[in-house]
Amino acid sequence: MEFVVVYIREAHPEDGWVISMNREQQIAFADPTSNEARLDAATTCALRLKIRMPVVVDDIDDRIASAYGALPDRLYLINKGGKIAYQGEPGPWGFDPGKLGDAIAELEIK
Repeated sequence: MEFVVVYIREAHPEDGWVISMNREQQIAFADPTSNEARLDAATTCALRLKIRMPVVVDDIDDRIASAYGALPDRLYLINKGGKIAYQGEPGPWGFDPGKLGDAIAELEIK
């Protein structure tokens, strides 16, 4: 099993909907306007959060986020055949790693 993080559009950019938690943690990104700027933001995020799995970055056209309805965050399980085996509810309230774990266990049983 492989896990990846797909970095999509910045959820709380400085030039958009800023949340107090970002201010408290000194997180301040403008909404990237190029692939390079988005890659820089994703790299900073991965380093600050100490993410230890591969991080891929959606292009500035938001093709991946749009195709998967991923904004602001969502969990997916893709089976060996490339089909969606689990689609979590939209985050942050629907972001439930426990349900993803159940789906992984179910897939491993089959």
